[in-house]
Amino acid sequence: MPLVPKTLLAGALILIAGVAFAPPVAPALAQGINLMPDVKTKTPEEIERDRKIEDAYKARLRAIPDAQATDPWGGMRGAPAKPAAKPAARANNRDVDWGTLNRKP
Repeated sequence: MPLVPKTLLAGALILIAGVAFAPPVAPALAQGINLMPDVKTKTPEEIERDRKIEDAYKARLRAIPDAQATDPWGGMRGAPAKPAAKPAARANNRDVDWGTLNRKP
């Protein structure tokens, strides 16, 4: 019967211990992590600088002229089509002779 080397047994014990202790230790380690570092507040000079930049940006946007509607196919089309003629007014139901509608000529 072959003997198992001691290093293999020691490695297996370390693996088993790691699997046994990892679930309860993980939340405890996560509590020490600061996911939100200290928030820096802006100085009044920085706030004024940002306001000036924003005002300059808005002024430049107002200076841009409105785009004209363009028709890329405008040169390819002919004259505009005439509107379709309106159909003749239909007779009112009171004016129809219902007896003559179903007769065959």
